[in-house]
Amino acid sequence: MKKLWRAEFPGYFLAGALVLMTAAASFAASSIYDFNLPLLDGKAAPLASYKGKVVLVVNVASRCGFTPQYTALESIYEKYKDRGFVIIGFPANNFGGQEPGTNEEIKTFCQSKYSVTFPVYGKVSVKGDDQTPLYAYLTKEANPAVSGDIKWNFTKFLVDRQGKVVQRFEPATTPDSPEVISAIEKLLK
Repeated sequence: MKKLWRAEFPGYFLAGALVLMTAAASFAASSIYDFNLPLLDGKAAPLASYKGKVVLVVNVASRCGFTPQYTALESIYEKYKDRGFVIIGFPANNFGGQEPGTNEEIKTFCQSKYSVTFPVYGKVSVKGDDQTPLYAYLTKEANPAVSGDIKWNFTKFLVDRQGKVVQRFEPATTPDSPEVISAIEKLLK
C-alpha cells in the first residue's frame, strides 16, 4: 500500500520531505539555550534552564583513561555551584566503545563510582553522521576559535552566562587545572 501511495502521489511525498529538510536547515542556534535533550532518566531537560549560569559542557565516558576526571568535575561543581556554575555531562560512545552502557547503567556508574551530582544527560553522539545537534553547534557554529571535531572523551566547552561558548579544553586538560579554574572564576565574577 505504501509503494502504491508513493507511486500515485509522488509530489506529496517529495513536498513533505522538502518541508522537513527546510525546517531542519532553517534552525540556527544562537546559544546552547536553544537545545533540549533528555537526562539519563529520560526526563526532558532544556539547556535554557541554565540561563544566567556559567556552564562546562563535557562529553564523558565510563571506560576511558580520562574517566577519573569525574572526581575533579564533581569537586569543582560542588565548589562553584552556589555561585552560578554548572557542569553538564554528555555520555558518548564515539571513541573506542568506551561508553557502551545503557543510560541506566551510566547513571548507576556515575553515582556509585564517583558520587556525581551534576546533571548528566542521556547518551549522545558527539561526532560523525549521527552527531547530536548540540555537538554540531559546539564544534561547527558556536565559536570559530573553538571549532573542530571532538578528538576524544572529556573535551570541555566553557559557556558564559549568555549561553555563548568562550573556551574549549581538550581531554588532557583536567577540570581542576589552573587554566580551567581561572577561566571559570573569570566568568563567575
